[in-house]
Amino acid sequence: MDENTKTYILEGHNIKVERGDAIILDTPSFVVRDGEVISLIGPNGAGKTTLLQTLCYLLKPFKGEIYFRGKRVGSEYPLNVYRRKLAMVFQEPLLFDTTVFNNVASGLKFRGARGSEIESVVMENLQRFGIEQLKDRSARTLSGGEAQRTSLARAFATRPEILLLDEPFSALDPPTRESLVEDVEQVLKKSKITTIFVTHNRMEAIRLSHRIAVMREGKILQIGPPTEIMNYPASEFVASFVGVETTLDGIVSGKGDGIFTISVAGRSIEAVGDVNVGEPVILCIRPEQVVVSHNSVRGSTSLRNIFSGTVIKVTPLGPYQKIHLDCGFPLVAYITNDSSRKLALQEGIEITASFKATSIHVIAGKEFNNTKKV
Repeated sequence: MDENTKTYILEGHNIKVERGDAIILDTPSFVVRDGEVISLIGPNGAGKTTLLQTLCYLLKPFKGEIYFRGKRVGSEYPLNVYRRKLAMVFQEPLLFDTTVFNNVASGLKFRGARGSEIESVVMENLQRFGIEQLKDRSARTLSGGEAQRTSLARAFATRPEILLLDEPFSALDPPTRESLVEDVEQVLKKSKITTIFVTHNRMEAIRLSHRIAVMREGKILQIGPPTEIMNYPASEFVASFVGVETTLDGIVSGKGDGIFTISVAGRSIEAVGDVNVGEPVILCIRPEQVVVSHNSVRGSTSLRNIFSGTVIKVTPLGPYQKIHLDCGFPLVAYITNDSSRKLALQEGIEITASFKATSIHVIAGKEFNNTKKV
């Protein structure tokens, strides 16, 4: 272990889970820093929940080693003691058939806490999640949101050193979900409890996390701060999963002064970087970086990439609209509803699309199949 190990509360090394002939989890290295929130995102079957369950020894057998505060669990650190350092909240609340108060108190009772301490800690956590008025209610009578708040209060009441959240918001309706995400966000900021959060929702991951790990087929493809994952994806798959709506294959046709030109479907696109002429690249363009207008802005702007295009499709997305364009290559832009009305956007009209050379993230050919190690 390196000299930075002391900053890690949890480490997994060479973790592998096999079922028959299939490897469903293969994670050479996964480390969690003390006090951070790290999200695991990826499609169904990516291995997110498998990794979470393996780290807390709910899923056995597995290959590899897990370390808690620098000590190997099971040999240097007793497994039963390690488990008491953890608390887990599942997608579906798992509550006892008793009152809300007793549910939140259950973990404390298992740990041998006394009556006065239980009363104080339970009420503190009921208040944290805004359910103190429900303390005498039967768990059977709770709504989905109330039940999940009870599950979270129970987890926090045990004062875990690591909190494991397995898609705790996914079964909730949008208003309830938003309210609970907001509360969890505030509680995590105040408590600074180390948290591993499994989700399909990239916006929740961005909102809650210090780092995000993108998973696919049991492997971590990239891990880093939200801004890095969103703006500098390591592969085309990561780009598509984190909301890069436009990915274009091209060949570098020229370079000079830090700017290079890429040939894409017979069009020339300029980007910033250092790659070799003739090298294949993938261009990643986020939709919010694309500007649309009725007139060419060439000569009146610093934008280096300006193209005429046809609106193929307009998709309403709440406060903004998603515009699909054919510029000789496919391009997607997001604009506000107000801008869409002013531009009178509809399918079939001609439009000008532009974006900066600096707004393009370039994945060079040699990086296409790379994954970024933890």
